[in-house]
Amino acid sequence: MSVREDVAARVPGGDTGLIVLVIASAYLLYLLAGVVLGYDLRGQLNSIATLTFYIGVFAMLSLALNLHWGYTGLFNIGIVGFMAVGVYVMALVSKPLYVAGGAAQVGGLGLPLWVGILAGMLAAAILGLVVALPALRLRADYLAIVTIAMSEIVRFSFLSGDLQAFSLMGTRVGFGGGSGLILDFTPPLQALLQAIGLWGVYNGVVDAFRVIVPTNPKPVVDGLVYGVLLLGFVVVYYWLLKRTGESPFGRVLKAIREDEDVANALGKNTDGFKIKSFMLGCALMGLAGILWLMPQGAVTPNFFRPRVTFFIWIALIIGGAGSNTGSVLGGAVFATVLYQGPRYFQNLVGTVFPNLDSPPGFGQAISPLISSFDPVPFLLYTVDSIRQLQLVVMGLVLIWLMHNRPEGLLGHRKETASVISLNRPKSMTAADGGTDEAIRTDGGIEGGEDDE
Repeated sequence: MSVREDVAARVPGGDTGLIVLVIASAYLLYLLAGVVLGYDLRGQLNSIATLTFYIGVFAMLSLALNLHWGYTGLFNIGIVGFMAVGVYVMALVSKPLYVAGGAAQVGGLGLPLWVGILAGMLAAAILGLVVALPALRLRADYLAIVTIAMSEIVRFSFLSGDLQAFSLMGTRVGFGGGSGLILDFTPPLQALLQAIGLWGVYNGVVDAFRVIVPTNPKPVVDGLVYGVLLLGFVVVYYWLLKRTGESPFGRVLKAIREDEDVANALGKNTDGFKIKSFMLGCALMGLAGILWLMPQGAVTPNFFRPRVTFFIWIALIIGGAGSNTGSVLGGAVFATVLYQGPRYFQNLVGTVFPNLDSPPGFGQAISPLISSFDPVPFLLYTVDSIRQLQLVVMGLVLIWLMHNRPEGLLGHRKETASVISLNRPKSMTAADGGTDEAIRTDGGIEGGEDDE
């Protein structure tokens, strides 16, 4: 039995129960940290909302990457490029029309937000097709080089002054250049609730929340509800990829991952399958990028640096490639421990040890260690600078995982070989639940007829 099966068997609800248990443990950890830090109720709720937001976005992106790498074996390290295209195309389509003298330097086409979201996903999928056609004949490191080069081309294109403002169908639009774009449209949560006719009910809930948070409760409620909305999208991603993996299409993808030449020899058009898989994953990455950046109110090209791609890869590696449950758990663990964790850890240390005398620089911290083997100044400096050393910590964790748990926290993936149960039929089973030897043998009686 694999680690994943053993853990899931011990948790009520299996994989779903395991995910709920890990996320609930993360919330409990942050609530305890908030108590130590002296947060009031508003601070605790904001902490939970922020954690939920990052768990949602990293889980979605890990699931999308799992379709590429875990299912199909496509080494895509250009994730931020597809996120950027999704966000910028959505802004181009859904930003209000340009008004001279307004705060926004450029406008959009003024179409409904849901149209912009669909356009952003479609644009990300088309970019995936453009990248896939010439690049999917490449494998391993070569495909990685192409995808990361594509993501940088996208980022520098959005930084370009030539695309800062231009005319499209007689309308002044653009991507804002290095100054970025103001996302001056209806907030996504409000747009959704208005579309389904629940905006008035929501405002009533916000007013009722004044009992808990008397002063300006709306930002707190918005953060909590949007985090729950993102978890809802995680459930949709999980369901979609689970169904994909169990379908004939998904089994071909796994065959391509294991040995593309064999899959090709069996008559499968492996290039076609890889292109479809790549486009679907890119569309999901574009949607996740939209959901991540929409509430921020603005977007700049330099957000889409390659390090965000590596954050998502670390999240996938933590949980285990090829496992949808592992992708969600990896996103939750990464968001809780490695992404948000250093900030809380530094604040906790500062609260518990307010007079911590840390060296002001790296030289003063390392000098006593070299001269007199005194590690205390170096440890104090490390703890005080843990947020600045966040990438170093991530790198150390990644190295440890590669050496000790390369298959991820949940162990080796369990592949489904057939959608048809291969258990022995009831006609081959004795009435008492055991195996009837006289029934199971081909001759009707074990050993055949006795010799005279």
